[in-house]
Amino acid sequence: MPSSPELAAPAPAAPGARDVGAALRTWNRRLHYFLGLYFIFFVWLFALTGLLLNHGQWKVAEFWPNRKTSTEERAIRPPAASDQLAAAHDLMRQLGIVGEIQWLATRPAPSRLEFRAGRPGLTFEIQADLQTARAKIQRTELNASGVMNSLHTFTGVRVGDAKNQRDWLLTTIWALAMDAVAVGLAVMVLSGLVLWLALPGKRLGGALALVGGVLVCGWFLLGVRLFSP
Repeated sequence: MPSSPELAAPAPAAPGARDVGAALRTWNRRLHYFLGLYFIFFVWLFALTGLLLNHGQWKVAEFWPNRKTSTEERAIRPPAASDQLAAAHDLMRQLGIVGEIQWLATRPAPSRLEFRAGRPGLTFEIQADLQTARAKIQRTELNASGVMNSLHTFTGVRVGDAKNQRDWLLTTIWALAMDAVAVGLAVMVLSGLVLWLALPGKRLGGALALVGGVLVCGWFLLGVRLFSP
């Protein structure tokens, strides 16, 4: 007796479809753990510096009281460039300083050039008098905790400050690396969701963790603003 269409076994998937699905699952697993291995030290760096920023009372987190500061005055050759940025780069080359330039204020006088330059953990305050061809340089050096703290917030730009733009190549590379970390973590999360859905035995626990994370994050995004006095 022929079986009814309703009871007939489903037709097996075509070999090509199985191969494509298996390949996608394999590449998803590889993407997940390769990204995890590549970003592991970036994530640890931000996790550790986040703890230090959140617990400034810890002894290991203290860096500003332990800073080393020195001041010197040196002769300079007044830069020929009229552009402030070019003039600042000229002075930095003369003084052997490498790093990102940060303008502190408007130029106090045509004969003076004042700015801050440096890199994570090392800062130079430069006050140059172009008439007397002398420059005062204050050097501030931080310990390892200070370097990590600086890396956590080091971008070269500040919101609402049009004067300061990235002008050091390594600052741009660092900013691009942080963009890559952000995108990579988003991809890792999505690939992790795919891996989780492929494991039926883990779905309940994973769903509880997912809902818990959404609720806590949602509270900080919306609840604190809406329900706090």
